Amino acid sequence: MKKIFLIILLTAVAAFGQGKMLRVEGDSLIGKRIDGEIIREVRGNVVMYQDDVVIKCDTAIQYITKNRAELIGHVIAMQDSIIIKTTRGFYYDDSRISFSNNGIDYTDGHIRLTADNGYYYYDEKRAFFYGNVVIRDSVSTLKADRFYYYDDADKAVAAGNVTAIDTALIIRADSLINYKSENTAFAFANVSVDDLKNGMLIKGDYLENKNDYSKVTGNAFLMRIDTLDSGETDTLFVKAGIMESFSDSSNRLVCADSVRMLKGEFASVNNYAVFYRDENRIHTYKLPNDQTPPVIWNENAQILGDTIDIITNDNKLERMTIKSDAGTTLNALIVTQNPEYPERYDQISGAEFEMFFEDGKLIKTVVSGNMLSIYYLYEEDKPNGLIKSSAQNAEIYFENNKVDKVKLFGKPASEYYPENLVSERELDFTLPDFILIKNRPVKDEFIRNRTLGK
Repeated sequence: MKKIFLIILLTAVAAFGQGKMLRVEGDSLIGKRIDGEIIREVRGNVVMYQDDVVIKCDTAIQYITKNRAELIGHVIAMQDSIIIKTTRGFYYDDSRISFSNNGIDYTDGHIRLTADNGYYYYDEKRAFFYGNVVIRDSVSTLKADRFYYYDDADKAVAAGNVTAIDTALIIRADSLINYKSENTAFAFANVSVDDLKNGMLIKGDYLENKNDYSKVTGNAFLMRIDTLDSGETDTLFVKAGIMESFSDSSNRLVCADSVRMLKGEFASVNNYAVFYRDENRIHTYKLPNDQTPPVIWNENAQILGDTIDIITNDNKLERMTIKSDAGTTLNALIVTQNPEYPERYDQISGAEFEMFFEDGKLIKTVVSGNMLSIYYLYEEDKPNGLIKSSAQNAEIYFENNKVDKVKLFGKPASEYYPENLVSERELDFTLPDFILIKNRPVKDEFIRNRTLGK
């Protein structure tokens, strides 16, 4: 059959159509009127042209007065680098909008998208897709229930069960906005980030991610599972108001606002902490408006100081430095409770501590400046009074988490109190800076709030 060329000038063009002609080519034409509606059906090798929009299909049914064409069979719609494929769809020539609810395959030279349904707005170069939306580019994949794409603005908005995956991160959220050219993304509500590079899971209410920087706010939560030399696992938990991750040369994680940490027998409460991941170091310090300094618990010990540095090795404590700031009214303080005699607290205060650990166990503490101490004595594991000491500096050696030997330097002084003066009066023997912090983090609060909950 000889090919028939049809040129149709629409008599009613809406303002959005901007007066552009729609031209249709095909192998055959059938014209009819149904309920007063003029219908033209073009079959075989159909090609529709409207300015820079070209649509191909097997059959096109035009509803002339409604400025609508139904497209059937092997539908391909093109505009510049944009190609949309479907098995059945619609084109509205007055507003230059295409629609399909029969499955869509979209490409634009940057991404490939598939979805159950979708609209494309050719004049505005934007799109809305919904139902099992999947978007892929050369390095990432995004899945969502709904997806809004602005080609000229290089902006994308995903909503509903959003999952974004690239080589370093997996982000989940209720909604996400991405600016591709700026490599910037914002995620909202029930945000979850799997940091594949650093082996961490981070959750919160809001995420900002740009290049090597990420920020999570609103009930921010972090979990990292470490594998010990023994093959056992040890999990780090952190909660904070804000978490900022820098994956640049510093490779650090900054936590601020009501920071709570837990890792095995180690725990901390503070308002500002920095994890230097390459150095295996944690740094925390007292902020100007803090009422109390950072506090750390390690096994039975409570440690307070204006500035604390923690060094780990193979996921175990190796060294800890605790300092009181110049001009502060409080010294750094270590309080250790005896589990067998919980009313008895060994205490050390001073300007600066340096604590050394072996296989995670405390073996030595060096005190520099204004050292005061109270140590309880035991004989064959029975209470035997206490010793109060003072000196400029001191070295304390430990064995099995108990004081084994003490060396005092610079005006040393010691005083022994026999057991009969100590028994049932233990709280009468405390240092001037003695304080017990009761809000030690426990595992249940992290498990309940995040890892099994949201």
